[in-house]
Parts: sequence; C-alpha cells; structure tokens
Amino acid sequence: MRRTKPYLIGITGGSGSGKTRFIRELRKAFDEDTLCIISQDEYYLPRDMQVWDDAGYQNFDLPQSIDHKAFLNDIQSLVEGQPVEKQQYVFNNPKAEAQTLIFKPAPVILVEGLFVFYFEAIRKLLDLKVFIDAEDVIKLKRRIIRDAGERNYPMDDVLHRYEFHVLPSYRSFIEPFKRKADIVVNNHTNYARALDVISALIQVKCAEK
Repeated sequence: MRRTKPYLIGITGGSGSGKTRFIRELRKAFDEDTLCIISQDEYYLPRDMQVWDDAGYQNFDLPQSIDHKAFLNDIQSLVEGQPVEKQQYVFNNPKAEAQTLIFKPAPVILVEGLFVFYFEAIRKLLDLKVFIDAEDVIKLKRRIIRDAGERNYPMDDVLHRYEFHVLPSYRSFIEPFKRKADIVVNNHTNYARALDVISALIQVKCAEK
C-alpha cells in the first residue's frame, strides 16, 4: 500500500513574535503520533563557525548560522516516513546537558524557525505557510524577558543584538516572505483565534490520512 504524504505546516516570524508559545500550545493539543514538530533552533552551526560583527559579537541571526542542508535532509526523512535522531542544541550553555531528540513521522509535520520561508528548498515542501507577526516594541519586550530574564544575558548584549542583528535580519530575510504566507497571525495581544484555526486544520488533515 502506498504511504500517504504527510501534511507540512511551516511557521515563521520575527524573534519575539510568539512562535514558541504558539507551538507549545499546539504540542499540548496533539501527541507525537499525530503531530511532529521539528525546529530550526536545533540546527545552529557550532559557535566557532558563526559570523562575528564589528563590535565583537557573534551573529546567530543570519541564515548562514543554520545548517540548512541537515535541516532539509531531516525534514525529507520525516516526509519519507523515517524517524530522525538529533543531538539537542543547548544555545552554547556549558552547564546544559544536551539530550538526544527523536522526531517521529506523523500525519502532520510542523516545521518552525526564523528562516523556514527563506530557504527555498524547505519552503517548497510546505503545504501551509503561517507567519506570526507582532509589533517591534512587543517583540523587543519579549526578547528582553527571554534573554535577560531567563538566559541571564547582560542587557547591553541583548540590546546590541536586537538593534544590529535581530532587526536587520528580520527586515532582510524574514519580513519579505510575509507576503508568501497563507495565514498571517497578528500576535500583538493574543493568538487564540488563530490557534483554534490551525488546531482544527490539523484535526482535519489527520482524519484524512
């Protein structure tokens, strides 16, 4: 019997737009046999391969900071029904113990990350493209909470990276693809309605498989 191709959903948006929280809500609603979630965040190149800016900061907000070929290969493996094993990326935290992640094929595969629309080969695999949007001031606030509050990065570091890495990257490599999205989620306050729509679509696609 011929295997049915899974339905691929791509989710992108700027740093601080609310992608991670949105996806966590979807993860709560669907088990791994129904929904596979694979994130670009697990495919950063090693620290010594990252680009340095003129001020001496490594820039992790560029497409070339990602091993996009490995990311693409693993997505294709999942599409072909093969499980994927991957070492967790721990954001260069020497105190964190990296786990072995296992991604299992499922009727619906969610591919998320800053550059999933920018990488053409990945974008062409997607059946549905979702862009999560938010105002710049809201994204900056969320970035400060995450990086300064949760990851204990110095505030000067956070603000420098936002001004010279995050914003230029968003404008060059992420925002231009907003017009290619099938759904734009305006996450200035909340995303409940959009979450209901995507959840219902996943249920429908799973029922079809």
